Amino acid sequence: MVTSDITYGQYVQILHEELIPAMGCTEPIAIAYAAAKARSVLGTVPDCLIIEVSGNIIKNVKSVVVPHTGGLRGISSAAAAGVIAGDAARELEVISQVSDAQIEAIRQYLQLAAIEVRHAETPYVFDIMITARHGNETSFVRIVEHHTNIVSVRKNDVVLFEKEIIAKTNGLTDRSCLNIADVIEFANSVNLSDVQDVLERQIEYNMAIAEDGLNNPYGANIGKTLLKNHPGDLSYKMRAYAAAASDARMNGCEKPVIINSGSGNQGITTSVPVIVYAKEKGISEEQLLRGLCVSNLVTAHLKTGIGRLSAYCGAVSAGCGAAAGIAYLQGGGYDMIAHTVVNALAMDSGIVCDGAKASCAAKISSAIDAGLLGLEMYQGGNQFYGGDGLVKKGVENTIATIGKLAQDGMGETDKEIIRLMME
Repeated sequence: MVTSDITYGQYVQILHEELIPAMGCTEPIAIAYAAAKARSVLGTVPDCLIIEVSGNIIKNVKSVVVPHTGGLRGISSAAAAGVIAGDAARELEVISQVSDAQIEAIRQYLQLAAIEVRHAETPYVFDIMITARHGNETSFVRIVEHHTNIVSVRKNDVVLFEKEIIAKTNGLTDRSCLNIADVIEFANSVNLSDVQDVLERQIEYNMAIAEDGLNNPYGANIGKTLLKNHPGDLSYKMRAYAAAASDARMNGCEKPVIINSGSGNQGITTSVPVIVYAKEKGISEEQLLRGLCVSNLVTAHLKTGIGRLSAYCGAVSAGCGAAAGIAYLQGGGYDMIAHTVVNALAMDSGIVCDGAKASCAAKISSAIDAGLLGLEMYQGGNQFYGGDGLVKKGVENTIATIGKLAQDGMGETDKEIIRLMME
């Protein structure tokens, strides 16, 4: 693949769009971003907030700690943090710089302001609408489809910004160009200067939060448990570091991560095992960066048919991506990587997403384990065949089938998960 190819440019752009920093779980941070924007448009701190969100936003914000709030959780806390301490210009790092005085002010605001949270009737899985009011003045901000995609801004009855809601893309590069064969060709031929900055930042940020998760007590300590009970085992070390990063991120760690497909946990899962493997095996930085091209783009490819939010756990896709990246570092070509992805999808598809919280770390460990087992199967001459459950002949057909399962087939499952979580 040459740099002048249209596909080459698209793949570079996808990596730059996907691998962006976020402070904290991305759904509460998106709420904080919308709230900070609403306050900015209003021109003062609102005394009333009406927060209308889709069910999947409720699911992913309910149980996770909002960073820089002193341990607060939930939708109201995320919005309050955005109002009091948010800098909307920083987008998903909107509350990355919060003083102790502002943390106390967030708590006071939650006590004094009238904050109402509503489950919105909306056709969009990802939908955040915030109305801010102070006296007779109001502002309104709406984010749809992905975490920074503001589609509407109003002050009082004046429309300041409005754009059409386009399902799935909304200003992002069309992901339909992604396929396993081209991802491998891109990784082999990419001029690393085109992607080096975003990939090196991913290594730096995601390994830093993994180390923090191993060195401190966060959540259920999944990463520390894995590392303690399986010393010297590289497969467990890869799982442990990724799980530890999630342990920290889900439970209030104030370090940023580089996300993938809108998710910090997916960004962690698709990158940390590949980085740990490369360091343990003495693989060159150049090859590591090429392997991360594979893992990140495979994850984005798998997530395209599923969507940003779903009843289908995103760690499964990212675990497949990580295994694909490791297969690439082992010298694997199309056959090894394609079979690894299919084998892993055959094992773990169907793990449900019941929101962001401590147990995400354990699901990440399971997803990476399935990816590694899928790779080991191929190396041993074993595979799942078309007709085995949801497996179809050909990796792209299998990926498409899993996308339909997650987006269409699990729609009612998603509704029931949300209903059960809200009881």
